[in-house]
Amino acid sequence: MAKSSPLDLNELMQRAHNMAGIRLADIAADNHIMVPADLRRDKGWVGQLIESELGALAGSRPEQDFLHLGVELKTIPIDHNGKPLETTYVTVAPLTNIQGMTWENSLVYHKLQRVLWVPVEGERSITVGERRIGTPILWQPNTTQARQLQQDWEEIMELIALGKVDKITARHGEVLQLRPKAANSKTLTESIAEDGSIQLSNPRGFYLKIDFTQQILTNAFS
Repeated sequence: MAKSSPLDLNELMQRAHNMAGIRLADIAADNHIMVPADLRRDKGWVGQLIESELGALAGSRPEQDFLHLGVELKTIPIDHNGKPLETTYVTVAPLTNIQGMTWENSLVYHKLQRVLWVPVEGERSITVGERRIGTPILWQPNTTQARQLQQDWEEIMELIALGKVDKITARHGEVLQLRPKAANSKTLTESIAEDGSIQLSNPRGFYLKIDFTQQILTNAFS
């Protein structure tokens, strides 16, 4: 059963620190949740488990996981050297109705104002249940990071507005990238075409690049 939501930031951080060093199997047993054999079909399982243990409320809603505390929760799989193993999903990218949208009123800005990072062992040689949780980090972007995020977001959104969504690759952006976000390539959604009409494209999501999250972890633990 999901835990009650923490009343304040201190309670949230206490819960997060209490998980450090604990195996995922132990957290799962405590929450009466089955541990999958692998994560190929259960990609979001670790994040959902940690959400349940910490009492996150948002679920799949487009808002911060702890809206009342102004905190977004992100689990991050790491290798034995503490390096992130994959990019970090932030939120779905809007592909239509984007006139008047600014960085300050975007979901990316909203979600990245304050993030609770929970590192988790992610190497495939360790079975899912045996993977341990690391020390949590409460992070807010510094001036440089905030500027990088804003610049990447604005450049990507300009390309979307110009109808170039299908020309954007994962190489665009210094710290933030746009990638397809769907179960398969048959999933389609409306987007802006180059002539301003509506076309069909694969849904896209914003992701933080590995080098950026590596920098967050390095700064926290150095």
